Amino acid sequence: MATKAAENIKGMRSFKRRRENLARTIMAHKIAVVGLAIIIGMILMAVFAPYLAPHDPNDQDLYHVLEGPSAKHLLGTDDVGRDLLSRVIYGARISLFIGIVSTFLSALLGCTLGLISGYKGGIADMVIMRITDTFMCLPVMVMLLVIVAVMGPGVQNIIIAISILTWTTFARLMRGQVLYVRELPFVEAAHAAGASEIRIMLKDILPNAMAPIIVAVTITLGRHIMLESIATFLGLGVQPPTPTWGKALRVGYSYLEIVPLYSIAPGLMITLAVLGFNFFGDGLRDALDPRLRGEGSAL
Repeated sequence: MATKAAENIKGMRSFKRRRENLARTIMAHKIAVVGLAIIIGMILMAVFAPYLAPHDPNDQDLYHVLEGPSAKHLLGTDDVGRDLLSRVIYGARISLFIGIVSTFLSALLGCTLGLISGYKGGIADMVIMRITDTFMCLPVMVMLLVIVAVMGPGVQNIIIAISILTWTTFARLMRGQVLYVRELPFVEAAHAAGASEIRIMLKDILPNAMAPIIVAVTITLGRHIMLESIATFLGLGVQPPTPTWGKALRVGYSYLEIVPLYSIAPGLMITLAVLGFNFFGDGLRDALDPRLRGEGSAL
């Protein structure tokens, strides 16, 4: 018992040390710090939107439409008199929600198929990889618009459409990691000890194959936010009156010369969100891969 307790304490200390080293590496990566600051700012803006927004995002004032910045409306008003700043702030909620949920679902599907494919091999590997290759050949943006047009616009449908079109990256990454990890000595020892295949896949292989997946998740989040914005810009995403960056960008485009902030403000938020996740993903890659450590530490 004493030996087991000592081993547990040693393992906890080792985990804490690795976590601290990872945090230090990320904090030394200036681009990653910038990305993390943007992400935290976006999350705080989404969470505290009711307290940060100066007006209700859906309140209309038809006597003050398409006005420029003023003391009452810092970014002006839209085509039905709603406060632009409030709608930009609330737009963070739907964009982040769709990005996070769709990334989680696509990662779950892709990692599950990649894990089975890499571990089982044979016919299972061939079938899963051929399906993956087929999906990778599809033009994502075109198929996204087709699927949403068939299913109908809305938050749920846009999440489903994005998820079923973007899982292939995770499947490929996971399969490649599993092919490497499954040949390591500790996996062979688990086989020799009589561990079940499910236990080996979930307890031994999966945790040791997650490093590139974590990096891919951060980068994919930004991509999914952009896909949602494009679909909404084209009228097939989230529908009014829900405040979204893509819809504001689309409607504001018609009034670009009158109220330029109508399009510039949501466009800037989309750009910052994508850059933030990409910058942070670059820092995570640097931290999790010792061969790349230090390459992106300077701006």
